[in-house]
Amino acid sequence: MDPQRHIRNLALIGFMGTGKTTVGQCVAQQLRFEFLDTDHLIEARARKRIADIFAQDGEARFRALEREVVADLAQRERVVVATGGGLGANPENLASLRRHALLVCLWATPEVIWQRVSRHAHRPLLQVPDPQARIRELLAARAPVYKEADVLVYSGTRQSHEVAQQVVQHFLDAYRASAR
Repeated sequence: MDPQRHIRNLALIGFMGTGKTTVGQCVAQQLRFEFLDTDHLIEARARKRIADIFAQDGEARFRALEREVVADLAQRERVVVATGGGLGANPENLASLRRHALLVCLWATPEVIWQRVSRHAHRPLLQVPDPQARIRELLAARAPVYKEADVLVYSGTRQSHEVAQQVVQHFLDAYRASAR
């Protein structure tokens, strides 16, 4: 970790269904930080649901809104940010978040991810004939960027409170190190 970084926030990145929102809310509560979900921030900015942004405006517009939200987060302090599944796969977004936040990537196997997200119809990137193949394809494409996180934490078969405890400990260690 770069000793010049001043870590004041925590950002959870990773694929959809890895527990970023659930773990993020638990971490925020433990740290007494505000919890923010980039998907909710994007929906508020666009005044429409993410599925509608994809359907009406396309993925490129969604990604542009994502970049705007990430830029705004640089002004915040004491927040835990749960990012959308593809946000952390963009190197520019990752670099922006890295300036002020510890980047923690939650990960799980494609099978666990499919088990978790198969009941949710609001996943635009999985509206394809073979969603499990799409999960594997997207994971493979995003893996190199996800691995750029400061910390990788397996969330697949673990309880969210266990994962949150581990994330909190990583944050506290990084926060103390950056305060020196």
